[in-house]
Amino acid sequence: MKAKLNQLIIKARANFSSIPNIFSFALCITAAIVVVTSGFDEAVSDLSNFEAGKVADRDVVAGFTVSFLDEEATRIRLEAVESQVPAVFAFSEDANTRIIASWNDFCSIADNAAGKTASSARLEIEAEYPSFFSGAALEAYFTAGERAAFRKYGTEALEKILDRGIFSLQREELKRYNSEIAELNGYQQPNNGSPAGSRINFISYNDIITMANARDALGEVIKTMEAPSMFKGIAVDMLRPFIRENVFISFGESQKRVEETRNQTAPVIRIIEKGSKIIKKGYVITEKEMEELRALHYSAPSRDPRNIIGFVLLVLLVYILFIMLRGKTILGRLINNNERFLIAALTGLYIIGSVLLKSLSSGFESFPITLAIPTALFIMILSVFLGTRPALIMALALPLGPYLAGAFDNPSYIIALVSGVAASTVIHHAKNRMSLIKAGLIIAAANCVAVSVILLIRSAAFSEYPAMLFWAAMNGIISGMLTLGFLPPLEHALNAVTPFRLLELSDLNAPILRRLFTAAPGTYSHSIMVANLAEQACQDIGANALLARVGAYYHDIGKMDNPDYFVENQGGHNRHDDITPRLSATIIRSHVKLGMEKAHSLGLPKDVIAIIGEHHGNSIISWFYNKAAEQEEDVNTEDFTYPGKPPRSRESAVVMLADVTEAAVRTLTKPTAGKMDRFIQQLFEAKVDHGQLAESELSFRDLETIKKAFVRVLAGYYHSRIEYPKQKEESQ
Repeated sequence: MKAKLNQLIIKARANFSSIPNIFSFALCITAAIVVVTSGFDEAVSDLSNFEAGKVADRDVVAGFTVSFLDEEATRIRLEAVESQVPAVFAFSEDANTRIIASWNDFCSIADNAAGKTASSARLEIEAEYPSFFSGAALEAYFTAGERAAFRKYGTEALEKILDRGIFSLQREELKRYNSEIAELNGYQQPNNGSPAGSRINFISYNDIITMANARDALGEVIKTMEAPSMFKGIAVDMLRPFIRENVFISFGESQKRVEETRNQTAPVIRIIEKGSKIIKKGYVITEKEMEELRALHYSAPSRDPRNIIGFVLLVLLVYILFIMLRGKTILGRLINNNERFLIAALTGLYIIGSVLLKSLSSGFESFPITLAIPTALFIMILSVFLGTRPALIMALALPLGPYLAGAFDNPSYIIALVSGVAASTVIHHAKNRMSLIKAGLIIAAANCVAVSVILLIRSAAFSEYPAMLFWAAMNGIISGMLTLGFLPPLEHALNAVTPFRLLELSDLNAPILRRLFTAAPGTYSHSIMVANLAEQACQDIGANALLARVGAYYHDIGKMDNPDYFVENQGGHNRHDDITPRLSATIIRSHVKLGMEKAHSLGLPKDVIAIIGEHHGNSIISWFYNKAAEQEEDVNTEDFTYPGKPPRSRESAVVMLADVTEAAVRTLTKPTAGKMDRFIQQLFEAKVDHGQLAESELSFRDLETIKKAFVRVLAGYYHSRIEYPKQKEESQ
């Protein structure tokens, strides 16, 4: 039953691999058509037929619900709200200090002049303060019996009126603010019915003191003071010249209040319900109806046939270039049909899904559509199957499709870009499937950072953060979980080599490897050693070490059918002594073909099967060829040549070198590092001379690195051991 199922899978893969180009091309064309036609309403495809003030020649009915910003109504609302914002005024401590200091200076000068005659004293004051005081006021001041206390009373009166504030009002600057009240920082009014010392934030313009009414206000203050009547009689005339404005408008704080009010004011959103009639035939079109018509028009993509043709031709052009390049120039390596199909399918589904989701999510303009699309899922799948570099390139390119199609706005594009780039790199060193869950958490964090940046740029309210950050995190976590679920079926459907599948195949408890251990223990031991050599060498040259290890495990599974004909499984008797060299060569070379057949029946990835078929290349089985040449006159070399091809990948070439090295080093007596180095060099040179490494892309530097890796591993394996006394006696 299992064998039958494997055959069905193999047959399905064979059929599947023949359609990628056709299917992916069709999918791209479908994506282009969906992008152009999705969410379209024919009635509003062209606005040139409608104009405010003209009679409509047909009805226009909304084919879908649309919500849009009413800019004019929003502007009027904002102007109305802003006009209610009070201007912010603030006390100037410097002004207070200067006013009191000016009064004290006057008092000091007056005190110095007091010893002179009244006429001389008055002239000295007028010299310092020309036209400040009337002659009568000065005469009364200098002749007052309690003049020495005037400094104290004057200071008290000035402080009281300054505490109330003398406002500097420039009416032009106040036009945009509330015309009735003002906000005053630090204003105190203890005698207006509220408790003394209480803080008053707002004050009516009718109650404020300006330079125009400062004299009257000063008179009211002086009346309430407990001071000599002589002081009260001349205080207004003596103190009025020293009064200056000490409360000024704070433009920064005032503008801040305006901005806060603007941010807290909701815009006017109008909704056009699906099925509502926007334009009525035979009626004059109003400006309001034109605004609704434009909103409906811009909410739907155009269906101009030229637009569709252009999109289809663009997709066709990109697809042809993609097929011609085959990805090597851009992606860094050749990609096969299955991988091209995967890229095309994921791209098409991503664009189609984004456009359709956008058309179904009208009314959620403030919510980035990309948070509902698992961009990281698509990129993580590509990263697993194609590697980090192709995935990174696709992460940069993939969001452009929905962006150009109008499904993504700027915030959505930025979030998709960040999510994709993070997804392309987080599983670079993934060792197991749980790494995908951890990767999902990292992507979630990257999404949250991107969303936070978008919200800060938007100056969004803090109430928007929790929901947006929640969906950003869920997008990354769900992407990791979906990748975990989609990988196994995709791995088997595409027969692809992924790190996770290779890890599963590297399990030595796999049934086929257990059978190899039982049927051919020597071959099993040889395969383990070859795997160790190949893995270390691939790590050193930067090749896929895990693929090399798995390929080495399975490279000799074809020997299970005739294990006794291979030297590593033989005891004392050599079965080849009983048959002809030609038959021996046939049995030996058949293990490559048998191994590939078993690999196909097991459903192994094509890269592993390639290593099985190429680990001997097309080299000659020289031992039996030479033996046959001694017995026969005309010997055909093809009868003694392995049926495979020279390795076409670095991993396959390394396994070939590891295979021949491990088998040959066994023949050395007391192998040392130096002896193995020279011996392995000869083996490598023989492979190079016979053209077995010509297609593998291995450089001479790589060969030197591989040789050193082999010597290092083998030297550790064949290290000198202590010979115990009993062993010495037995050896004598």
